[in-house]
Amino acid sequence: ISKDAKTGDVISKNSTNRKEPLFGSKYEEYSIKSNKLKGTCFYLSSGHGGPDPGAIGKADGYELHEHEYAYDITLRLARCLMEEGATVHMIIQDSQDGIRDDRYLSNNERATCMGETIPLNQLSRLQQRSDKINELASSTKEKYKRAVFIHLDSRSQKKQLDVFFYHAKNSSKGKILTKTMQETFANQYDKHQPDRGFTGTVSMRELYMLSNTTPVGLYAELGNIQNSFDQRRFLEPSNRQALAKWMCMGFIQDYENWKKGK
Repeated sequence: ISKDAKTGDVISKNSTNRKEPLFGSKYEEYSIKSNKLKGTCFYLSSGHGGPDPGAIGKADGYELHEHEYAYDITLRLARCLMEEGATVHMIIQDSQDGIRDDRYLSNNERATCMGETIPLNQLSRLQQRSDKINELASSTKEKYKRAVFIHLDSRSQKKQLDVFFYHAKNSSKGKILTKTMQETFANQYDKHQPDRGFTGTVSMRELYMLSNTTPVGLYAELGNIQNSFDQRRFLEPSNRQALAKWMCMGFIQDYENWKKGK
C-alpha cells in the first residue's frame, strides 16, 4: 500500500484506480484502462480564463462563455488521456468547476494558471501559461510531449464551422499531429454520421502559444460560438465528451505514428 503523491489517497501498488479532484466529485475517480499512452506527457491549456471569458455567444436566453466550454472539454480530454496511461498537466485550473453535465455553464473568474492569478493583460496571460508549459516540459522525462490549446471561434452567426486545427510554423511533427487529428475526426463523422461529411481544416498559424512553447503543439478551434448549429456541438455534454474522446483517439494514433518513426 502506498499514497498517491498528488492527492494523498491510499492506493494499492497494483491498483489502476486513481483520483483527480479537478474533475469534480462526480468524475474525480477514474481508472487506467490501458497503457496506450504510457510514456506520453500532455500540457493542456483551455483558452482564456480568469478575467477573460473569451468569445461570448447566446442561446435560449443564456450567455455562452468560450472559456467555460473550452475548460469543460479540456477536463474531459485530460481524463480520457489519463485513462489511457498518459501523464497530464492542466495548465488552467478551477478548484470548484469540475466536469459539468449542464447545457449552460455559468461564467466565473476563479480560474488560475496552476494556482497563480491570471493577469488581465493579454500578453501577460499568454506569457504566463507558455512559461509554465516550458518549465514543466524542461523537467519532463517522457520523450513524447504535446501542448494542446482548446478554443471556440467567434464568427458571424451564419458561419457554420467544423472543428479545425492549427500547428506552428516549421513544425513537421505539429503538421503530422494536426493532420492525424483531422483524419480521426473525419473517420468518426463517417462512422457516426455517414451522410454528413467533414470539412475541418489544418493550417499553419503563427499564434503566440504555438510559437512560444517548446513541446509540439496543437491548437484546436471546436466551432463557432455564435452559430446555432455549432452550438449543439458543445451545449450537449455528450457532444463535449465525444470531442474529448475523438481528440484522445487522435493522440493515440499520433503516438503510434511517432513510435514507428522515432
